[in-house]
Amino acid sequence: MQHPYRAIAVFCGSRLGADPAHAAAADTLGRALAAAGIRLVYGGGRIGLMGRIADACLAAGGFVTGVIPTFLARWEVAHEGTQEMIEVDSMHTRKARMAELADAFVMLPGGLGTLDETIEILTWRQLRLHDKPIVLCDVAGSARPLIAAIEAAIGAGFAEPSVRDLYAVADGAEAVLPLLATLRPGTRTAAALT
Repeated sequence: MQHPYRAIAVFCGSRLGADPAHAAAADTLGRALAAAGIRLVYGGGRIGLMGRIADACLAAGGFVTGVIPTFLARWEVAHEGTQEMIEVDSMHTRKARMAELADAFVMLPGGLGTLDETIEILTWRQLRLHDKPIVLCDVAGSARPLIAAIEAAIGAGFAEPSVRDLYAVADGAEAVLPLLATLRPGTRTAAALT
């Protein structure tokens, strides 16, 4: 089956995390992207979940594009095995370049950087700066705190209930590509645009 996306940006941790399920999810998604012929666009690191997803995708014959700020590349964390490594001047430019290259976005477990990237891409969609699908991959409960924060913002009156339409939640890495196949850019409900 031909998948509707050519390139997917994955936001994930520069650490492996405490639960082995996190690394297993990165491996699973990396292999799935390669099998589907979808280019992985990611933060360019060779460590943590970033390294795991890139390694898994490459080992399965996939194409990987890393986007990394020069200062991080100088810290010797850039992955040397990717087919394409784009160096940029800042973290801000990295996010913009990843967004430009990707047809959709997936959040795997991660720390502050992963949360920052995910919140920003959600905000950009809310502001109509893009309308590409966003999937939060829930691995052993990893997406629940972010979803709870979004729900708290809705409950406190700082966000409309329609922000729930900005993203979908996949139950584990195996569910990501099947879920994305059902989503299309521009398919949010009318309520989500208000």
